[in-house]
Order: sequence, then C-alpha cells, then structure tokens
Amino acid sequence: MPIDGVKLSPPEHLMNAEEIFKIAKSFVKFGVTKIRLTGGEPLVRKDFPKILKSLSTLNVELSLTSNAVSIDRHIELLKTAGVKTVNISLDTLKAERFQKITFRDYFDRVYQNILKLIDEGFQVKINAVLMRGINDDELLDFVAFTKSHPVVFRFIEFMPFDGNQWKREKTISYQEIMDQIQNTYSEKQIIRLQDAPNDTSKNYCIQGHQGSFAIISTVTHPFCDQCNRIRLTANGQLKNCLFSQKENDLLTALRNQQDIEPIIRQSISSKFAIRSGMNAPDQFEDPEQHRQNRSMITIGG
Repeated sequence: MPIDGVKLSPPEHLMNAEEIFKIAKSFVKFGVTKIRLTGGEPLVRKDFPKILKSLSTLNVELSLTSNAVSIDRHIELLKTAGVKTVNISLDTLKAERFQKITFRDYFDRVYQNILKLIDEGFQVKINAVLMRGINDDELLDFVAFTKSHPVVFRFIEFMPFDGNQWKREKTISYQEIMDQIQNTYSEKQIIRLQDAPNDTSKNYCIQGHQGSFAIISTVTHPFCDQCNRIRLTANGQLKNCLFSQKENDLLTALRNQQDIEPIIRQSISSKFAIRSGMNAPDQFEDPEQHRQNRSMITIGG
C-alpha cells in the first residue's frame, strides 16, 4: 500500500455482507468448492464476522489472506467458521526492512501472530514477493525458516501491474530461486512434493524441515492450464484472470434484481487460455499491456 494510501470507494459502491453471500451462493451453485477472502486486508471490514459466518453456512472450504496485523483478535471466529488455512503476506524477516517496505512498524506483531496461528493449529502459508535489490538476499533465510516452523513459504515472482514500476530485471525467476537453493542444499536434500490439483505453485521441501517452500512462477513459467480461479472485487466486479483488463459487473445486476448467472457464464466462457490473451513473453512484459488493468493493490491478493 502506498504511503498516501489509495482513493477509497464510497461504501455504497462496495458489496455489503448480504450481497457477498448472495453472489457466493451463485458460484457454489456452479460448483465452486473453495472461497478465499482476500484484500487489501479483509479484517478491516467491521462486518467481517458477519461475512465469514454467512459464508461458513455454504458447503465450501473457507480460507483467508491477511497481513496478520490484527488476526489474533479473530482466531476463535476463524475456528468457529471452519477456516483451516491462512495465507500471510510477508516480504521480509527483518523488522527494519519490513517498515521500509510497508511504511508501518508492525513486524513484531505480525511475526508473533504467525507463531500464534501455528500454535492454534492453522495451516500457515507465507507469501513473499521476491524483488531484486529489495529482499532477494533473504531467500535462503526464508527457506531456513521452514526448518523449525511447519509453514509453506511461497515465493511469488514479481508481476507487472499498473503503477508498480515493474521491470523484468526486478523479477527473481523460478530458475534463479532454484539455482540459489541448489547451491546451498544437495540434490538429495531438495524434495519435489506432489502439487495439489489446480495448484498454482510448484512445491518442495528440504529433507528434515518441518515446513516446505513453493514457487509461484507467473512470469517465467505460467500455469494457466492449471488455474481454475476466479476473482470478485470488493465493488462486485468479476475478473476471470488476474491480468484481465475486462471486468463483469455483478453488483449492479444484483441490485437491479437481474439474474447474474448468465453474466458469470459469459465471463468464465470468455477466459483466455493464457494470461488474458498475452501469450508471448514480450506482450506480457510490456508495461503498456497492463495500463488498463487495476493495480494489484485494488484487485486484492
């Protein structure tokens, strides 16, 4: 989040708890079995408990992506709702660097909350976006963290979005990540794990470590043939790909008492095979191709 924040949407432009539930029910009807609440930070919504409790009545697996600043206040609620997996965004294990990246002095709180989530029995996945010259020197520290902590440390290739000053040379590629790890650990120590169906990450562990690590290689090794995800933004827009410039307005249709199912069908059936139609690397790596998309901050991670 930029130090000055982003322009906030008026509350009436956003889905309320009832609307989130109604739209979620439509997706469950279509066969969706997993729902992840993301952000920004979903826990800042005052009606978060109401949203979570209503979604927990659906026959789905619920999970959450959070910055973990205040998640300790919601642990019992998460348990009651059946949440078992929590994704935490954390790009560094150094307090001073954390403040430099996030503009906030919350590292100790986040770190302690991660340990608390582990102690409370949640499966914790830590998402780190690796950026050259920013935090790539911590890669082996992240892997070492999995030795004594049963977490999945997931390394995400830095991706191009509007306003994030993306350059290809800032991206630490899948191959570079593996080269560093292979230069530290022997071939026998690095174990390739079985990926879950439709997984967007390539999963590994180091022999003897409690946890594991994974690589989400959107830039250098896209996984579009595996991806079955669909995104609903806070203002009720459906994105059939993270990189799609086109959005389908479900909220207006819902409020006008229209049937939203044809809109959902049309959006999913028009999904491109690869990265919203950017098939070639030079297309995808051209910042101009992303100008009409939202910034990642306003899409939600």
